[in-house]
Amino acid sequence: MLALVAAVGYGVSDFVGGVASRRVAALRVVIVSYPFSLVVVLLIAPFVGGTLSWTPILWGLASGVAGALAVWWFYLALATGPMAVVSPLTAVLVAGIPVVAGFAIGERPGALAFVGIALALVAVVLVSKESPDETTGEVAGGREMKFTRSVAWLTIGSGVTFAIAFICLHQIEDGTGLWPLAASRASATAVVWCVALASRHFVLPHGSVLKLAAFVGVLDVVANAALLYAYQGGLLSLVSVIASLYPAATVMLAMVMLGERVGRLQQAGMLLALGAVGLIAVA
Repeated sequence: MLALVAAVGYGVSDFVGGVASRRVAALRVVIVSYPFSLVVVLLIAPFVGGTLSWTPILWGLASGVAGALAVWWFYLALATGPMAVVSPLTAVLVAGIPVVAGFAIGERPGALAFVGIALALVAVVLVSKESPDETTGEVAGGREMKFTRSVAWLTIGSGVTFAIAFICLHQIEDGTGLWPLAASRASATAVVWCVALASRHFVLPHGSVLKLAAFVGVLDVVANAALLYAYQGGLLSLVSVIASLYPAATVMLAMVMLGERVGRLQQAGMLLALGAVGLIAVA
C-alpha cells in the first residue's frame, strides 16, 4: 500500500511539474519545489521521531543528489516531449535497474521479473521509434511535442538517476524517521540551486506556476516518505517496480487534461512498457 501511495504521489507530481515546466524553465520549478519540500519535512520530522546517525544521513544526501538530477532532466523531457511517452519509458528504467540491483544483492523476485525486463527493452525501441518523414506530433501551447533524440537522452538519464535515488533510499535503515529524507531534500535543493545559479536561471516563478511548484513539493514529500517506509518493510526489487507504476496517473491526467496523443508504434510501446512494469511488479 505504501508503494502504491508513492506511485500515485509521483504520478500526480510528474504531471503537475510537467505542466509547470511548459510555462517556465524546468529549473524555475524545482528551485521552489525542493526547498518547499525540505521545509515540509522539517516541520513533520520532529513529530515522527527517529534516531540520527551518519550512515542514513549520507544515503539520504546521495539520494537527494541523484533525485535532483533525475527530476530536472525529467521535467526538461516533459517540457519538450510528449508526456504520455516520456513518463512510461522512464518508469521502465526506474523499475528495471533496481530489479537488477536487487538480484545482485541476493534478492530473487521470480522469473516473471526478467520476462518483464525483456519486454521493457522492446518497449524502449517502440517508444523511441519515429518515422524520418513524420511531420506531425503533439501540440501544446502552440509547440510540437515530439520524441526527439535530445528528449530520449533526457528521458534515459532521468530514469537511471531516479533508479539510483531509489537504491539509495533502500539503504536507509529502519528507526531513522524522516531525518534522512530531510537530508535528501537539502542536497537536492543544493544541486538545483547551484545549477540554476551557474546557468543564470535562478529566477523564482510567480502566480499559478509558483503555486504548482509548491504543490509539487508537497506531493514530493508524500511520495518519498511513503517509499522510504515501504523500502524498510519490503524488497528493493518489488517495492521499486510497484512505485514505478506512477505513469498510470501521469498518462491518465495527460490524456484527459491536455488531450495528448501518440503514434501507433509509440502507443504500442507505451502499453508494452506498462505491461512490463506490471509483470515485474507481480513477480
